Amino acid sequence: MRLLTILALLALAPLGAQTSDENDAIAAAQKTFDGMAAHDAAMIRSSMLPDARLYSARDDGAVAPSTAVGDFADRIAAIKESIVERFTQRPRVLIHGRIAQVWGEYEFLREGKFNHCGVDSFSLVKTTEGWKVATITDTRETTGCKGH
Repeated sequence: MRLLTILALLALAPLGAQTSDENDAIAAAQKTFDGMAAHDAAMIRSSMLPDARLYSARDDGAVAPSTAVGDFADRIAAIKESIVERFTQRPRVLIHGRIAQVWGEYEFLREGKFNHCGVDSFSLVKTTEGWKVATITDTRETTGCKGH
């Protein structure tokens, strides 16, 4: 019986395991968040392709005009108050060859207080330097947020 239990556990182990590429793709998304928290435009830019774009799907059904990475990075760097954007649980990762999708629920804190939540969807491309963000699409919600 013990042997069957051990074999079953070994068979299921890969289902929960993350690959190096999955961890690296999450790390690329996290680098964007880290750059935001540090108000570091250069760090934000370094996590993304030079022509990366950001989109936001609003509650009213509108899609905010896309933002170029440079404009986004400069805007974040100019914010004087503390900001934190973080995944609320480990995001899902899909990889096929040199493209990846990192999708997860997030919360955004301003001066340590809840501001909004939603879903961040990062599309990434694997370059010679590693995973780089090509696009970020997010939702922004102020109600129905877990824990708030």
